Amino acid sequence: MAYKSNSDECIGCGACADECPVSAIEQDGDTYKINADECIDCGSCEETCPVEAISPE
Repeated sequence: MAYKSNSDECIGCGACADECPVSAIEQDGDTYKINADECIDCGSCEETCPVEAISPE
């Protein structure tokens, strides 16, 4: 199961992208989004997000 980002909650800090071991998270304007096809379900992005904008899909 891939993780998903909630752009309404994202504050654009980039902590999730810095933590992702496979670079599955990309900046999309002022927020970040997770590419579900590249996500390896490790959970490191969810643990790093300071505002809980990431959840399992």
